[in-house]
Amino acid sequence: MDTQNLGIAHFIGQSDAVSKTLLVILLLMSVASWYLIVSKSIRGAMERRRSARFLNFFWNAKDLDEVQGAVVQRHADEPFSHLAHHAIFAREHHARFGASRLEEAGSGAEFLTRTIRKVIDEENAKMESGLTVLASVGSTAPFVGLFGTVWGIYHALVAIGQSGSGSLDKVAGPVGEALIMTAVGLAVAIPAVLGYNYLVRINRVVQAGLDTFAHDLYAFLTTGTQFVAAQTVRVVKG
Repeated sequence: MDTQNLGIAHFIGQSDAVSKTLLVILLLMSVASWYLIVSKSIRGAMERRRSARFLNFFWNAKDLDEVQGAVVQRHADEPFSHLAHHAIFAREHHARFGASRLEEAGSGAEFLTRTIRKVIDEENAKMESGLTVLASVGSTAPFVGLFGTVWGIYHALVAIGQSGSGSLDKVAGPVGEALIMTAVGLAVAIPAVLGYNYLVRINRVVQAGLDTFAHDLYAFLTTGTQFVAAQTVRVVKG
């Protein structure tokens, strides 16, 4: 075997259906992980900028009617305006209609608390969507690559045994090519793990800011006292 012809192209050309299938799986894993990393990073950055602008507007507004009108006009396109919109609507709805249904049972403050908690849970679930895929790719891709390496080494050794030639150049080439699968598995897993850790950290920062804003918003809606939200804005900006 000419060692100059060895490499990824030769490995793919002489590999069987199992090895090709594993390569396709790793390729799909890589495409999915990079799509999630890039798309969620861009979307998260845009939402954080909109959130900072909304918080600055909210705490400088004259009254809740101005906030509600602005949210309706601009649409609640990020977590903080979404939370404010539903919280204000919940307070007005309970004050106007009372507890007409089971989900509205209790006082206005209790209904407001449940609404805020529900919106926060929805936003957290939205931010965490796709992270399971990244975690799965990061944890399984090395093993998929390792399986491909073991499979390739097995077939290489069988072929060498059938040829009756066990010289070093006949063994090292096929075995070295089989190790390509392990390298591909690591190349897929490492970005997925780094992207997962990055997105988890960003989500935690946003969730902390959302919890702080929810506390201030609840206090403002129930007591009418406006709290300084500089800390919330700083948390959102990360």
